[in-house]
Amino acid sequence: MTPMRMMLKIKIPPESGNRAAQDGSMAKAFQLLKEQLNPEAAYFAMEDGMRCAYVFYDVKELPDLVRIHEPLIRATGALVYDAPALKWEDMAKAIEGF
Repeated sequence: MTPMRMMLKIKIPPESGNRAAQDGSMAKAFQLLKEQLNPEAAYFAMEDGMRCAYVFYDVKELPDLVRIHEPLIRATGALVYDAPALKWEDMAKAIEGF
């Protein structure tokens, strides 16, 4: 499979996030994420009253998504969403000839 650029959105509920921040499991989960993905970019914000992260990375195999998501879900109770993400050049190429 050709690598596909993905946007991983991570939303962490306050109660489980506070617990994970205090016991260190949130820091460990994000460190593992960084080591596994070597992301192109990562941004952190608040959304709907929750800690939120947007991580842009390449995935090679679909089963890798489980390996990526599980540590975050277990450590922080996170809601995780993955979606394909195109760069400007990719989008321009895709819409040529419309």
